[in-house]
Amino acid sequence: MSETADVVIIGGGIVGSSVAWHLTAAGCRNVLVIERESQQGLGSTGKSMGGVRAQFATAVNIRMSLYSIPIFAAFEEITGHPSEYKSHGYMFVATTPQHLEYLRRNFSRQVSLGLQRVEMLSRDEVIRRVPQLRSDDILGGSFCATDGFVDPYSVMKGFMAAAAEHGARLWRGVGVTGIDVDGRGIAGVRTTNGNVAARTVVNAAGPWAAQVARMAGVDLPIVPLRRMLVPTEPFPGLPDRLPMVIDMSTGFHFRPEGLGLLMAWNDPEETPGFKTAFDPAFIEKILTHAVNRVPCFEDLQVNPHRAWAGLYAVTPDHHAIIGPAPGLPGLFFANGFSGHGVMHSPATGRITADLILHNASSLLDARDVNLERFAEGRLLEETAVL
Repeated sequence: MSETADVVIIGGGIVGSSVAWHLTAAGCRNVLVIERESQQGLGSTGKSMGGVRAQFATAVNIRMSLYSIPIFAAFEEITGHPSEYKSHGYMFVATTPQHLEYLRRNFSRQVSLGLQRVEMLSRDEVIRRVPQLRSDDILGGSFCATDGFVDPYSVMKGFMAAAAEHGARLWRGVGVTGIDVDGRGIAGVRTTNGNVAARTVVNAAGPWAAQVARMAGVDLPIVPLRRMLVPTEPFPGLPDRLPMVIDMSTGFHFRPEGLGLLMAWNDPEETPGFKTAFDPAFIEKILTHAVNRVPCFEDLQVNPHRAWAGLYAVTPDHHAIIGPAPGLPGLFFANGFSGHGVMHSPATGRITADLILHNASSLLDARDVNLERFAEGRLLEETAVL
């Protein structure tokens, strides 16, 4: 089978689906999305915590959130499909003067870039929002009411369905086995379903992005890193609009999930690799942090069989790589989100589509997120990573 497309997108997760929708919404209709799994969302998208926030430390991530969160809020109106966006907010809890100063610096930058409804909290205000917190060491915090959560699977399906309504095609259960290059640049892709001629290819392969890039002879500084999530059984008595709570002393964080909670923690002992199995020993570690910050969590019930692991695609500066491959016309990257792929999927789709169609982006300076920044020493270190 021989096919043609104006744009081939490798990876049918939330980022690839967003790129497809933004392209078709801009009038580029001959778009082919190739997903190697039999259904979408089996990679990082379906295993995400689903958090969305604008409380970042760098202008790049703040700007991407300022575009993305309103898209989630109006997703059904825009695409005709639900996002399940819940604006419960994120609350960062500071326990040292250094934490507070860090939050104040971030707050000033966020406000200067146009973020509204973000506020610094006193110790009493933190406790008033979540009275169950152990508070003897709490000094204050920050809160943004437009931060919250979405259903990543619903957003992915919504983007793809809306793109399909405008002509995009989705191949499921098809693997990409090679990327063809000629004297003009990208010439197409080879797949288990035949060859596809295309002058533009988008790498949206998540944690597997480096492997895909190598098919075109490009090295991407992206490594996969396991992140484990632990849901709890129903746990009554917490605030009705419980925010995502981040304990800055340990990095432990949790949010409501159904009638229970969803808990996460960045284990510093985790090493890079394609490890997707959940480690039951993680439960004791995370419950220790949970009970230390919220004493009533000693009564939490956890079923290890409901816990899961996913993969972050991590870059050296914890910022995405978005844009064209240097020296190889037609290859574009939408990779390396370091855990922020779901929340920044709308912005990534917009930036990528703009660069493909117009060679420029109105959302940010595209140089800030290009691949060349690593060789040129222009790293943008994001320290607000969960």
